Amino acid sequence: MAEVGAHLTAAPAGGDRPSVFEAVAQDSLMAAVKPALQHLVKVLAESNPARYGFLWHWFDEIYVLLDLLLQQHYLARCSASFSENFYSLKRIPMGDGSQQPLATAGLPKRQHWKSLLLLVLVPYLKGKLEKLVSSLREEDEYSIHPPSSSWKRFYRAFLAAYPYVNMTWEGWFLIQQLCYILGKAEHHSPMLKLAGVRLVRLTAEDVQALEKKWAETTSNQTHSFTSRVQSALRKALGGIAFSLSTGLSVSVFFLQFLDWWYSSENQETIKSLTALPTPPPPLHLEQEPGSALLPSLKSVCPLCRKVRVNATALATSGFVFCYRCAYSHVKAHQRCPVTGYATELQHLVKLYSPES
Repeated sequence: MAEVGAHLTAAPAGGDRPSVFEAVAQDSLMAAVKPALQHLVKVLAESNPARYGFLWHWFDEIYVLLDLLLQQHYLARCSASFSENFYSLKRIPMGDGSQQPLATAGLPKRQHWKSLLLLVLVPYLKGKLEKLVSSLREEDEYSIHPPSSSWKRFYRAFLAAYPYVNMTWEGWFLIQQLCYILGKAEHHSPMLKLAGVRLVRLTAEDVQALEKKWAETTSNQTHSFTSRVQSALRKALGGIAFSLSTGLSVSVFFLQFLDWWYSSENQETIKSLTALPTPPPPLHLEQEPGSALLPSLKSVCPLCRKVRVNATALATSGFVFCYRCAYSHVKAHQRCPVTGYATELQHLVKLYSPES
């Protein structure tokens, strides 16, 4: 069962506090899923822009809606996010130390909605801010605003301040993790503290309660028409969330592999392994019957055997002739004088030397 998690083990007494490796691993799980899904959508959009282009254009919004549905499903049923439940963890309100509620009891409404918003909205806004900064940096390089305009001064100040703001944000998380490792904090992430919850391991009672709740949900029968409609809607939403969670559980390692495979650090290795060898240059040129022989001097026209005047190349073969010679021959024979390749007048390309 997906809701129970991938590795279910009963926590020993006093050992409900997850290790920093479990806490950081569940954070990195969802961070690895989005780039891999983004690459798959990009491949689909490039293969068929008319059909799948909107997926790429609205990827952030579609992803945040699916993430909202997925996290709501797990918070309501397991008191944990998808990645936390995957590592057999749950959320409990702050202060519940002696008597922990079961995972099936759910979080209080205040902690539930704060957890949902911090799980879904904060990563979405952070991603949008990073895209805004990237676009502003590109605009700053090719901006048409005069240097003294107030708008240019404003976003230049914003671009100058953003690295320090981002460093403060990342430093906040790093300090919180160090405090968690040293046992000075109950949370490895500031987001948990803002939500008013902390992470603990699932117990044997939690596992049994989750299995019992799942069995009751699948066997519960409704009789009235209204309750049947409500049940059908709940089952449809639950089925979508369950399909998403099951698919993510099965494909998470494959998506992490895709994220590594298409990472910038790995691109050079991929190119060296998949690049085709450079074809060797032709050893000789087979002369077509009735074609002109190449002169020994490169500055001589193959047709008139004189120094070229108004040098003109044929785009089909690359050989260079006098303009009059090439024009007359192509107009009469519709082929290259040397190779015999089919050639039209529009294939004549006038060459201009630096001396001229």
